[in-house]
Amino acid sequence: MTLKSADVPRWGYFEQAFIGTRMYANPFQDVSAQATFTAPSGKTHSVDLFWNGSHEWRVRFMPDEVGAWHFEVHCSDETNSGIQHQNGDFTCSPPTGKTRFEQHGRLQLSNNRRYLAHADGTPFFWLGDTAWNGPLCSTPEEWKFYLAQRQRQQFTAVQWVATQWISAPDGDLNGELAYSGYEHILVHPSFFQRLDQKIIALNRAGLLSVPIMLWAAHWSRDEVNARNPGYTLAEDQAIRLARYMLARWGAYHTVWLLPGDGDYRGERSDRWKRIGRAVFGETSRELVALHPGDMQWNMDDFRNEAWLNLVGYQSGHGDDDRSVEWLVGGPPSMDWHQEPARPFINLESPYEDIIAYQSRRRHDDYSVRQGLYWSLLVAPTAGVTYGGHGVWGWDDGSAPPIGHDNTGITKPWQQALMLPAQSSYGISRTS
Repeated sequence: MTLKSADVPRWGYFEQAFIGTRMYANPFQDVSAQATFTAPSGKTHSVDLFWNGSHEWRVRFMPDEVGAWHFEVHCSDETNSGIQHQNGDFTCSPPTGKTRFEQHGRLQLSNNRRYLAHADGTPFFWLGDTAWNGPLCSTPEEWKFYLAQRQRQQFTAVQWVATQWISAPDGDLNGELAYSGYEHILVHPSFFQRLDQKIIALNRAGLLSVPIMLWAAHWSRDEVNARNPGYTLAEDQAIRLARYMLARWGAYHTVWLLPGDGDYRGERSDRWKRIGRAVFGETSRELVALHPGDMQWNMDDFRNEAWLNLVGYQSGHGDDDRSVEWLVGGPPSMDWHQEPARPFINLESPYEDIIAYQSRRRHDDYSVRQGLYWSLLVAPTAGVTYGGHGVWGWDDGSAPPIGHDNTGITKPWQQALMLPAQSSYGISRTS
């Protein structure tokens, strides 16, 4: 039976559910399925299905050509007739809507590979916000309020963490974890279903979704590291979890931060090269970056990884001469001319109102603006990310963020949304 679906606008997303006919002890581990989409031009795209709980599997896909599309599904368990050989048709109509994504399409590298652009060539200037815990810990009403403020302040992207991690050890607002286990994990679909709605709201507000898939920090306390999937999960499980996110959210307007806040240099780089290739392939139509630790440069190890098409770095929260010199005279300013060309983006410059590493004074609006503007000027300008202490941890103002006792008590996140440097942040925007 061929499934017929409603029209989907170009650069919108197609979604189809399938009800499997077999039960599995752990569907996330025990079976896989892939859909092949054929465009009007004859070009094909393959994407994974994702398990959505019980017997349900889903596929999501962003069509990039107007006209008639066809898809067919293949399942690793050929006896599962609810999935195997399911096929269907849909029509992609001209783009509709008012957001930058609906009008201009998915993001890609510019022709000179120095900045980001939409599918139709319109430049995209990355003015990111750090809201690590925002999607995890907000109510739908709080998230709506947050998005309205960031939209008004002319932000264009939001960075967030997609699982439990050091500052959200108990998972989301409902106390649910993204997954359980270590050597043979089980994902919890209801956790991801709630995040689906946060991402959809992000895109509808005209904001790019930038999830960290596998937070990878390694701290001195084992009980802290235990919640960081990029550090604790076995390599095959980290791959499986990241591929699940890619299948689930790849049809949305997204840039991926594969690992977060870890050290990927030297011998450690080999693991992340293998994970990156397994998740995104040798080459990728996705936009992918690493989010490294403070003042850690990774391109000597990753320069020839074709799936890694953005250079993300973290100048960190220091305020001594060494911190400044690393940014303005170190790798960010010296390495950008190396081939192959990639956009350079400081994904974590000093957070406003956080206690600085060296002076133990809080970063004020002057020091924050200085770090942001330097980041935009040391290499061909692609963008930069701001952070407000209190917003990134979604804090109530009563204590420092979880696991970050030395950073200082925060303002409540609603007040931190209005810290002074944000009033001039949008001035940087060029499109």
